[in-house]
Amino acid sequence: MNCRAATTGRLLAGALVLLLAACSSGPERPKPKPLEPITAPIAGRQVWTERIGDVGFPLSVAVNAGVFTVAGSDGTVAAVQADTGKTLWRTSVDGRIVAGVGSDGRFAAVVTREGDLVVLDGGKPAWRKPIGTKVVTAPLVAGERVFVLGVDRRVLAYDVLDGRQLWSLQRPGEALTLAQGGVVAAFKDTLLVGQGPRLAGIDPLRGSVRWEVPVASPRGANEVERLADLVAPVLRLGDTVCMRAFQSAVGCVNAERGNLLWSRVIGGTEGVAGNEQVIVGADASDRLTAWRTASGEVAWTSERLMYRSVSSPLAVGPTVVFVDGEGTVHWMSLDKGEPVLRLSTDSSGAAAAPVASGNTLLVVTRNGGLHAFRPE
Repeated sequence: MNCRAATTGRLLAGALVLLLAACSSGPERPKPKPLEPITAPIAGRQVWTERIGDVGFPLSVAVNAGVFTVAGSDGTVAAVQADTGKTLWRTSVDGRIVAGVGSDGRFAAVVTREGDLVVLDGGKPAWRKPIGTKVVTAPLVAGERVFVLGVDRRVLAYDVLDGRQLWSLQRPGEALTLAQGGVVAAFKDTLLVGQGPRLAGIDPLRGSVRWEVPVASPRGANEVERLADLVAPVLRLGDTVCMRAFQSAVGCVNAERGNLLWSRVIGGTEGVAGNEQVIVGADASDRLTAWRTASGEVAWTSERLMYRSVSSPLAVGPTVVFVDGEGTVHWMSLDKGEPVLRLSTDSSGAAAAPVASGNTLLVVTRNGGLHAFRPE
């Protein structure tokens, strides 16, 4: 049982009670492994900082044409120039935000606690509409549409210009679902959506299912242990899309043909990152594993960040970047998993997976700090 999921509030109310009860009788999570000194073979520095307000939801930072679009729980949404930190626009929606941000560079979309989908056009309110389902996954803005994934696995499509609902797709699902960002992404002319442990390819114009493939085979004695929803972020490498199934597996799918390339059983709750050679992710104990992208064979493992509550990673050049629960940013080599650079933020931990635009890497913390770094 992964008790870390309970402490970060990843299950909806009914399931959360079950998971907390199970964890209360289990052993406490070990203390974070001390960080070993490193002689950094690469240099790096923090180039700018800003603030957005506390982030208490599974934030997704949108990256478009050199701009980061971010949001805070209090309703603030902002677009920030990646290389300088200059705020291009900043606004507040009427309500606290529980899901976001989706953006295509012009339109930005968030969902409020009251259940409204709010769309901004260049930072100015365009429209808002109640959607009738609980949402924790950032909307996807693509192809003049806004796609929303509900925790009940319902998929909704809206016209980005006027808010007209275009279609709705409801799939059968398990009784319990995660309060953690799920998978909704674009692949050529197909919408990719996580439906429990399955990845579905959907026609974005009609809302019909083109193909569906299981990434994991859930196992366990109860519904909590069998929970295996696909979680964001996903990694796209050409026609290949790789992802994590919550506490169950890591796998890669050919999204052009709709077939599973490989899947490896492993615990863990966060997304994966990598390149054409290796895919990297952390398990429930924060042990890092790299799988060969082509075959899924293990390339290396590392225990250097054990029990440090690391974020989803980001591959940057020859390195993979994690942010731990103390807000420390770790650059590790992709070929061996060795530490090559370590820098600090505000110590509150990551609110989102790190993202990059050009050579600028952004870390957003739970206290609302925007910390931009540039390796040299």
